Amino acid sequence: MVDSQYYLPNDIGISALDCTEAFRLLSPREQIYAHYLSRSAWYGGLAVLLQTSPESASIYVLLQRLFRKQPPAQLGNVATAAGLSPEEYQAFLVYAAGLYANMGNYKSFGDTKFIPNLPKEKLKALVWQSQAFQDRPGEMEALWDSCSTLLFSLEDQQKQLGLGDKGITTYFSGNCCLEDAELAQRFLDSKNLSAYNTRLFKKKSEGKTCYEVRLASAVQKDCAVDGEGETRCGRYDFEDCVFTVSRGDYDHLMKKVSENLEKAKDHAANENQKRMLEEYSRSFTFGSVEAHKEGSRFWIKDKGPIVESYIGFIESYRDPFGSRGEFEGFVAVVNKAMSERFAKLVSSAEVLLPELPWPKDFEKDRFLLPDFTSLDVLTFAGSGIPAGINIPNYDDIRQSDGFKNVSLGNVLAVAYATQKDKLTFLDEDDKDVYIKWNGPSFEVQVGLHELLGHGSGKLFVQDEKGTFNFEQDNVRNPETGEKITTWYKGNETWDSKFSTISCSYEECRAECVGLYLCLNKHVLSIFGHEGEDAEEVVYVNWLNMVRAGLLGLEFYTSESKSWRQAHMQARFVILRVLLEAGEGLVTLKESTGKDGRPDALIKLDRSKIHTVGKGAIERFLCKLQVLKSTADVEGGRALYEGYSAVSDSGSHNFLCLRETVLQRKEARKMFVQANTRVKGDSVDLVEYEGSAAGLICSFTERFADDAEEVEAHLLDADTQPKQR
Repeated sequence: MVDSQYYLPNDIGISALDCTEAFRLLSPREQIYAHYLSRSAWYGGLAVLLQTSPESASIYVLLQRLFRKQPPAQLGNVATAAGLSPEEYQAFLVYAAGLYANMGNYKSFGDTKFIPNLPKEKLKALVWQSQAFQDRPGEMEALWDSCSTLLFSLEDQQKQLGLGDKGITTYFSGNCCLEDAELAQRFLDSKNLSAYNTRLFKKKSEGKTCYEVRLASAVQKDCAVDGEGETRCGRYDFEDCVFTVSRGDYDHLMKKVSENLEKAKDHAANENQKRMLEEYSRSFTFGSVEAHKEGSRFWIKDKGPIVESYIGFIESYRDPFGSRGEFEGFVAVVNKAMSERFAKLVSSAEVLLPELPWPKDFEKDRFLLPDFTSLDVLTFAGSGIPAGINIPNYDDIRQSDGFKNVSLGNVLAVAYATQKDKLTFLDEDDKDVYIKWNGPSFEVQVGLHELLGHGSGKLFVQDEKGTFNFEQDNVRNPETGEKITTWYKGNETWDSKFSTISCSYEECRAECVGLYLCLNKHVLSIFGHEGEDAEEVVYVNWLNMVRAGLLGLEFYTSESKSWRQAHMQARFVILRVLLEAGEGLVTLKESTGKDGRPDALIKLDRSKIHTVGKGAIERFLCKLQVLKSTADVEGGRALYEGYSAVSDSGSHNFLCLRETVLQRKEARKMFVQANTRVKGDSVDLVEYEGSAAGLICSFTERFADDAEEVEAHLLDADTQPKQR
């Protein structure tokens, strides 16, 4: 019915995340601790609906009310009576599952809108004949009217997330553009305020441009936060505009988050966990990023917990400006066998870091050995589940206190399993070796990417007292041989300085570190790969990267000349670098498939990886790090945006290849997660089948005690930006 880019296929992969054994092995105290952390994460995760699009919360509430009254199997009978075919009803179930899995109606990976693949009139007929409508016709009709137009709309601006005329965002009011985001960042920097937990709303009043910076917090009233001096809430004149800083965004949800963190604290295993949860609770109560940073410090000190978790406004991928964090929270259980490998990698880090292709002055003064564990996910609330994480994202904490790395084992086990007939753009000779070694090679890449990618490199800083963290007179730029002339000053951070390119640039740097260090035999032996097997892991890791660079074209919007996904943009950049290296290292040719449709073939010469490939990545990686270390935004943008350009000129017609990729794309898998329920002194794990119906049921049962209360507040919060 519509371009396949904008709906989810009926046969989309949906898998249950298995954590039965991991949860069973927890003690009763650990289980109850994990339960309350999960409750906190799930309530906070609902904020993502409000961070995604104006209609996401209303669609969510509409679906919840439909399926709470009639589970998918029962509602299927209503669908038949309403005139829906089995394919149309399945399309609706897939849409509903997609909205839950992405916490909104835009794909978490790619930021493209998706709509139901059935006629609007058919869906309306289903809603009108449902039990939810029979019980509350007025409420259901009002809900439908509030979201049905946007639910199906594919106007150009609504096709993707973006700022101004480039797309939709609810991090900013609809009348904001890039210049407003830049002005707001200057204001935030002047007040030493982080953008992580904020949204920005703009209006005109008495002839002046007025901005409201809204902090996410349970408390709405203005008050000082203990230990932080005077409150930063209030009214300020700045650059001929008026800024107001206020509290109370997502207030009801933040209250639920804090309440459950307090309950979890009673079952914490040690003092670090207790202090961590106290600070997190303070952060979500008062909207204090400083409290969250303090909680993160205690989290870093909590070494090797059996139940691992992190929660807050974390990743800034989906803020079009690159500074505001999307809410996420995860709870997971350590996989001891896999974690032993990562511990060996951590212990080798200080030997491996000097292997990276930049001078030692550009590396951290001291590498703070982090935790690196493999976890089986119990709960991951937010817009999507990654394969690995390196947190916290606060650069000052990374440099002074350290960080942690996690690899999500039960996600890796199902996310990257591939069927041979769905392996696009590879030579037949490569497909079997790819399928055999993709999992092991990706495990190596994730480990190196998170630990030594995100964990490496120094930022040159001059603090507020004028003190430098590098020897200004002696350090030389290895690219020019000249003294360092640019650096971060005062409150400037990597995110605030490099803004719109910061996320993808950093992912590219980390991916390059993984490619570069996977050539090291010691690294491969840590993961149990020796001899010919080790070479197969290297080959498939590099092959996977160049194929991913081609697949990345799906996430480029040609109309706005913009990228919608940080990791895929990064992989396209790497493909461009390796193609540019020449000497037959990578070849990419357009062709015609057996089905008569346009196709493409990408090949990698394995004999040249250790020579031509290594040299190309070495040079590029050094440039990336030097530009990052020295806060050289102009140079960094020129380099990164140059390689990110997608055109029909040059040695490859990437705009034409993009159409081929879109025609042959495979939908990203979705995951079904368990629920936990307290039963007397124990906790039950409630699991669901790996299907659209299973995913839907997991959400309708997730907020069983207070669903209507939460939904009422979601609808109220959804209207606030329009009313204020």
